[in-house]
Amino acid sequence: MLPAESYYGLLERIASQTDATDLPICVGASMRLDEYGALGLAFKAATTLGGSFQRVERYARLWTGVVEYELRAEPRGMLFILHRSGYRRLGLRLSNEATLASAVSIARQVCPVPVAPLEVLVQHPAPRSTASHADYFGCPIRFGADLDALLFSPETLAQPNILGDEGISRYLISHLDAELAEIAEEAPLVARARDTIAQALSEGMPRMADIARELGLSARSFHRRLSEHGMSFQTLTEATRRDLAEGLLRDESHSLAEIAFLTGFSEQSSFTRAFKRWVGMTPASYRKGQMSR
Repeated sequence: MLPAESYYGLLERIASQTDATDLPICVGASMRLDEYGALGLAFKAATTLGGSFQRVERYARLWTGVVEYELRAEPRGMLFILHRSGYRRLGLRLSNEATLASAVSIARQVCPVPVAPLEVLVQHPAPRSTASHADYFGCPIRFGADLDALLFSPETLAQPNILGDEGISRYLISHLDAELAEIAEEAPLVARARDTIAQALSEGMPRMADIARELGLSARSFHRRLSEHGMSFQTLTEATRRDLAEGLLRDESHSLAEIAFLTGFSEQSSFTRAFKRWVGMTPASYRKGQMSR
């Protein structure tokens, strides 16, 4: 798996060089079920579109450790909700839009009739233009909502899938259940590690052995658990410092010197150099840009 921070950083670098307003729609629309392995096959083989989304809700952990999905009934139909934790930096916001677009894309690949949600809900503010979003989703889009979600009608979710097959479904489900049982509890571990690192940063750069001990692990076991998912303690600490810094910069009650201290830097100048390396601008410029939005 690609670390989320690396992906968010890639999206932000793209956005710094070109207008990324339509990027999430292009990315989402390009996703194909064949790229999801056994989960993609199970999505195809479900007998209805609603059954397909139930499989995403249950088995999403097989391809992502940073997103959870929830199906929630509401008076007009069913919400397919995207849960993604972390500071709502630009890369995360773009990724959320792309994820919602990809959910519609794969639905359109299995349904015999055109698929459009009743409504798309997005937590962050609208970009400068939403024309591409409206054209792609084919329904109202509500930015600044309480959720990141797609609202589907009962009739849409009851549609039979083109390749629905109960026999194949049973085989694939048994395979997915076996894979799910083998997955290490990566997301809780990483979330706990990030919290522990963030709390320790005000006393300077934490040591891996100290963080591992706080988590009830040996340093060797902690290193192995991170390595299994393409992470190192250094990259996790760096990502935690960056996310913490970005969050604190959005709060004007903290001075730059205080933020430098809270993110583990002994001098504000060192913090400024590191932050400029992370996002391509100084902390002051970043804060000014956030406050002007």
